[in-house]
Amino acid sequence: MNNKLWQSLVNAWKIPDLRTKLLFTAAMIAIYRFGTHVPTPGVDLAALQKFFDAGGAGVIGFLDLFSGGALARVSLFALGIMPYITASIIMQLLTVVIPKLEDLAKEGEQGQKEITKYTRWLTVGLSFVQAIGYLVLFRSQNALPNLNVARGALIVAALVAGAVFVMWLGELITARGIGNGMSIIIFISIVSRIPSGAAKLVTMNIVTIILFLVIALAVVVGVIWITTGERRVPVQYAKRVVGRRMMGGTSTFIPLKVNMAGVIPVIFASSMMMIVPTFTQFLGTGGIAGWFQRTLGPSTFIFIILEAVLIIIFTYFYTAVTFNPIDQADNLKKYGGFVPGVRPGRPTAEYLDRILTRLTLPGALFLAALAVLPWLMSRTLNVPFYFGGTSLLIVVGVALDTMRQMEAQLLMRHYEGFLK
Repeated sequence: MNNKLWQSLVNAWKIPDLRTKLLFTAAMIAIYRFGTHVPTPGVDLAALQKFFDAGGAGVIGFLDLFSGGALARVSLFALGIMPYITASIIMQLLTVVIPKLEDLAKEGEQGQKEITKYTRWLTVGLSFVQAIGYLVLFRSQNALPNLNVARGALIVAALVAGAVFVMWLGELITARGIGNGMSIIIFISIVSRIPSGAAKLVTMNIVTIILFLVIALAVVVGVIWITTGERRVPVQYAKRVVGRRMMGGTSTFIPLKVNMAGVIPVIFASSMMMIVPTFTQFLGTGGIAGWFQRTLGPSTFIFIILEAVLIIIFTYFYTAVTFNPIDQADNLKKYGGFVPGVRPGRPTAEYLDRILTRLTLPGALFLAALAVLPWLMSRTLNVPFYFGGTSLLIVVGVALDTMRQMEAQLLMRHYEGFLK
């Protein structure tokens, strides 16, 4: 297996266009990591570091995970990719409820360009609001000495520009690199925190370390099993005469995955759940804001349960967006295909929808269980939060998706892929 993997890597490197995509992705990642260490002007990092070290960051400490530590350093990329993810979530939800956006989504590439343009502008707006919120927070921690209007405007402009630049990097990776740019950036952000987390882990007792490693290994195996699991629906194509040739008569299948939505529901649910706690963090610890922090903070039981419920909802929602049983049934009928024992047309659509609904349930429950796992581990083993199931799901899921894209490139050139 190892020999095949290394041989596949060698084959991938031999292909000029695939090598170019790999190098381009690596270059974009290097630029992103460099930007996470470029400080924003006018911020007293020593005063802010005391705030993080004292454990007072709360929600902000959780958001720091998805920025790869850039938020704790208040770098130019402190906002990270989260404003773009939040904007994408809002646009997908609006596409369902606003007829004009729904019509744009059905117009193909041109309509998608318009939706992407709206998403970008919404990202700028969300970044601006979030940057002002951080400005208020940093000022409350005495991290902004000699603050005035001009200096405040400079800090906000720097943070917004950094968020837009990260969005641009993600789109470049998607268009010209390997993998989904948004997922790749989150993947790199989480992986960059592993060394510091491992340093904290080795300070624990040996029993805790062994138990944690066993749980982490079980989660990785479970993620791979659920991510690659699929139900193959058999499809038969009838024979037909085209000119003087006999066409059709072949058998194939429709692969319905257990987790067709991948890591997107987890990312979406985490982003949605962080909206209210993030804004209440800026309002202090008293009154209604303090009650929200104590009741719906990232470490509370209610927060974890709501996040799990949102993951289940988003799993079904994103699966419905990516796979339309009615369109699939119409395409089968158009090209003379049918599912054995099921009538073409509407009965086939209902049959596929019933299978997909039942198949998505275990995948959604598994994703929800991974959201609860970090909370349980922090209560029992006292391990770093970013070693939880959600982070492992994102890391493993993005790695598998990237490998699949590379494998597709290899198979197009008759090389054996990674997953053989």
